[in-house]
Amino acid sequence: MESWEKVKAVQRMQEYIAEHIKETITLRMLANAARYSPWHSARIFKELTGKAPFEYIRALRLSQAAVKLRDNNIKITDVALDFVFDSHEGFTRAFSRQFGMTPRHYCKCKDKPVLKLFIPDSIRDHYLTLQKGENEMCKNPNIKTVFVQVVDRPERKLLFKPGIKAKHYFEYCEEVGCDVWDVLSDIKEAIYEPIGMWMPENLHKPGTSEYSQGVEVPADFSGEIPEGFELVELPPCKMMVFQGQPFDEKKFGEAIEEIWGVMKNYNPEIYGFKWADGDGPRFQLAPMGYRGYIEARPVQQLNAK
Repeated sequence: MESWEKVKAVQRMQEYIAEHIKETITLRMLANAARYSPWHSARIFKELTGKAPFEYIRALRLSQAAVKLRDNNIKITDVALDFVFDSHEGFTRAFSRQFGMTPRHYCKCKDKPVLKLFIPDSIRDHYLTLQKGENEMCKNPNIKTVFVQVVDRPERKLLFKPGIKAKHYFEYCEEVGCDVWDVLSDIKEAIYEPIGMWMPENLHKPGTSEYSQGVEVPADFSGEIPEGFELVELPPCKMMVFQGQPFDEKKFGEAIEEIWGVMKNYNPEIYGFKWADGDGPRFQLAPMGYRGYIEARPVQQLNAK
């Protein structure tokens, strides 16, 4: 197990990068966040994350830029400058190396290709998980690793289509059809990908389904609301994200059940959090074998200063 001081230093660098991703970041700035020398900070960062600091920053910037480019009304040059690339050409070269296609080609595709985005794990939460589970894993080598991290969601709105009585995906599709996902995928103002979700009691209107599908949009969203859809405000919150290992897409049901089993027995208080279901919907992302099944549930930090 790694030194806890080293883990916390890398966590501080990750947090600094996330906060300043659209600004110039130097190794000296990361070193100040880590509280070590630049050389030592760069060494432990690569040791624990598997990427050199600026390789990590570039992959994160390109992934966030790719999400913005889903909106065809945004100029590629504007996105490039927004994510601290010096020129359109430099951004195009970096984007092509990362995703195997130019940003122009990506924007022109009517059905956007699925890109393998870089979604970094929280080093602190990763090592806490290892620390708590390493003895059990030694006893049973067949135990599969589940990555857990806590992410911040800003104030936003939720655009969704409720069902009638559905409690899960298949019941929902029977009630409203399977074209809702296509409608959600065309919402250009979306800040994240579409989600399936279980609505908490405070957002669950009588006569509507517990399970529904939707997409999160900016807090100032004022676009057109498709027929049969609803729009509600969501406050800032923290989400505890569970991500399983890559799986054979023919066995997506097993991948989902594995994560559900982990979440059912998971005690967030061990890591300084408590469940906070009233803060927002519990949600699932579309099961994609290459990235593992992903589901998230709202939490609040215990004894937050």
